Amino acid sequence: MLRVPNFMTLAGMGMTLAGTLASLSGTAAAAGIGGHKLVPHRAVYDMKLGDSKDSSGIAGLNGRMVYDFSGNACEGYSVNFRFVTQFQDADGGSQITDLQTTSFEEPSAASYQFLSKTFVDQELVEATRGTARAGDGARTIELKEPSEKSLEIGKEVLFPTEHLLTIMKAADEGVHFFAADIFDGAETGEKVYATTTVIGARAVSPDPGGTKSPEARLAGMNYWPVTVAYFDPSEEDASGELLPVYQLSFWLYQNGISGRLKLDYGDFTIQGKMASLELYDEANCPGE
Repeated sequence: MLRVPNFMTLAGMGMTLAGTLASLSGTAAAAGIGGHKLVPHRAVYDMKLGDSKDSSGIAGLNGRMVYDFSGNACEGYSVNFRFVTQFQDADGGSQITDLQTTSFEEPSAASYQFLSKTFVDQELVEATRGTARAGDGARTIELKEPSEKSLEIGKEVLFPTEHLLTIMKAADEGVHFFAADIFDGAETGEKVYATTTVIGARAVSPDPGGTKSPEARLAGMNYWPVTVAYFDPSEEDASGELLPVYQLSFWLYQNGISGRLKLDYGDFTIQGKMASLELYDEANCPGE
């Protein structure tokens, strides 16, 4: 059988990435963080195998990721996300994983609705659906799939847009490292990840000069290089240390668009290059 990374982990990574790419919500986002105007958009990324160790069992990988963001700070934000990857092993076997997610986050992170479906070789293997809500003492999750269940998570656990808001606020304040727990509905809808985020120095996107690359539209714009490491608190080793399940690295532009993606699983990486970028008309909040 083809040895690929656990596809549920891959699905969780994809859903987490969808959340990480999500734009900001709440009053601060409406005004822009540090003067940043975040734009609704649709970005398509071509995904391919980067570095790979023999232990990964992966001889080849290609795929495509589509990220569609819309909404505004008054009405909330919607994200539609699809991540399709085909893995090949050294014997020529292959496997296709197809993650499809939709999510909606209310202004000020009052609630977070999520739905995800994971297909392997066109067969549905997992579906997750539920709503997480903010509360005074804790945040509550009401799951509908894969089974009906209610649970609580810590009050300090962040939803995806809150997490990105924290990244951008930290970047503006010159903070280069912070830790946070996040919930994004990944896997069975019960997992809370511990994360650490490293933010590089602000830079200006170079002009590629004559290229038709979609990232040429972002030339001259400020960005930060960001790396987010995700840890599963239940997977401590014998010494009590945690190793990251995976790491996401990307350029975070001042308008909320992400480029230069890299997904690092330890024994292999996936590189994401922007293939197309469509900017939607912005719907301003009343009074703007």
